[in-house]
Amino acid sequence: MAQRKTGFAVSWESLSPILGIFRVQPAAGSRFPDYEAGQYIALRREDCALTRRVVDAERRVRFVPDLDGAGVQRRGPVSHAYSISSAPYETQREGFLEFYVVREVDEDGRPGRLTESLFRIEPGADDEVIYFDRIAGDFTLPRRADGFAHVLMVASGSGLAPFVSMVKQLDFEAGQGRRDSKRYTLLHGNRTAPELAYHRDLEAIAAAGRIDFRYLATVSRPAPDHDPSLGRGRVSNVLRLLLELPSKEEEDLASAQTRGQGVEKARAVLGKAVAAALPASAPPAALRERLRPADTVLMTCGNASAMSDVQHAAEARGMRFEKEDWKPTLYP
Repeated sequence: MAQRKTGFAVSWESLSPILGIFRVQPAAGSRFPDYEAGQYIALRREDCALTRRVVDAERRVRFVPDLDGAGVQRRGPVSHAYSISSAPYETQREGFLEFYVVREVDEDGRPGRLTESLFRIEPGADDEVIYFDRIAGDFTLPRRADGFAHVLMVASGSGLAPFVSMVKQLDFEAGQGRRDSKRYTLLHGNRTAPELAYHRDLEAIAAAGRIDFRYLATVSRPAPDHDPSLGRGRVSNVLRLLLELPSKEEEDLASAQTRGQGVEKARAVLGKAVAAALPASAPPAALRERLRPADTVLMTCGNASAMSDVQHAAEARGMRFEKEDWKPTLYP
């Protein structure tokens, strides 16, 4: 069984009230286990706003505040696994692990679980982070992309973490003379441009050309002065556009019309949706040539609904589909 070790947050970068990047260093004299890009590690904090799991009448799983007899939310330890966004070479050189995380909130906007505590981190003050000294997971290129000439990475929000680790490591190894022969395309979506973590880093890797890598970023809430170098719309709908499929909202409306139920609701949802658009510098024909289904594996990480829609699109085009899954076996 993995052992608990003490680490310390040495930096915190806030991208928005709900998204952040932080680094953890082990205690003096310790080092993190070796790992492959795409793997995850379990972290723990001792003073977290506790929640409990409930299943509602529609069989949906929700987490609600765990209240004591006086109606006050209980506090205590919480452990959770997070994909590592640093590359293995960075950890070997500088000793840190880096994480890109989203703050979890309930339906009423109340923060809870481990991220409630992580977002209170103050390097040099409230900075202790427990970690479990085992890094695991098989969401790696050797295990999921072997035999494919093209890897299409689709990330929603903080689901970018394993992919940025992979891309940084590939770029580093290419610089050391170990160039990978595969083609890589990364499609990342978030709500707004400031929340597109690692954006400049990924642009720089694509521009350097050490690996065959295309990077496409999209925002689901474009600003009035939208940057044309970014796509528009939810990442799954931009993927659908690339694959020449109708948007999720268009598909739902067609389904409602076939059933003869919920047509007005589906039409209203479609009317409010941001129409998918590619970045101005991304020629659709060239991108689609990269996405030949027979030699492409689509790997995805992010929120469950986005991954489900990405899977639907991949299967509609006959692409091999792989998604990240965390197994709670790293910690008691």
